[in-house]
Amino acid sequence: MGMKGTEETTAATDQEMVSAAEAEESNTAAGAEAASVLQSEFDQIKGERDQYADRLARLQAEFENARKREAKERAEFRDYAVGNAAEEFLGVLDNFQLALKSTGSPEQFRAGIELIAKQLDDAVRNLGVTAVETVGQQFDPRTMEALGSVETAEYPDDAVVDEIRKGYRIKERLLRPALVRVAKNTQTHQA
Repeated sequence: MGMKGTEETTAATDQEMVSAAEAEESNTAAGAEAASVLQSEFDQIKGERDQYADRLARLQAEFENARKREAKERAEFRDYAVGNAAEEFLGVLDNFQLALKSTGSPEQFRAGIELIAKQLDDAVRNLGVTAVETVGQQFDPRTMEALGSVETAEYPDDAVVDEIRKGYRIKERLLRPALVRVAKNTQTHQA
């Protein structure tokens, strides 16, 4: 078993080494192929991410532009609406200035002021503003503020007997509540 055994052992070892090298080569090739597949998937995912990031940036820019455009349109509309409202009052202002320059009698001055007040009422009405009905109505805390009560037998309890300051609304929105005095019926309280 001397030499022949050593040759067999050497041949077996050589065979194992060749097999190990082939296996390693095979593993390296498979590893390289797997790495190549992983790299291509990574590149694909990275490309998709870049597309999404670009799309997000564009959408954010579009949203910001739309927000600015809407704010500008809102400001232009507000300016237009204020201009229309102011236009309604320019005639009233002109007539007040003429009244201040007037040298007529107190009766003429009063008649002029009454005409201006009517013109002002018309201008407010043209804007869609209406007065809150109060005197003779039941007290409504949603549209009126009571400043006191008046004892009377003419009106039922909680009826408005006096309007101190008019209240106004535009459509259903209350602009200012009316200031009123409310009845306390003396006959109802005595019974």
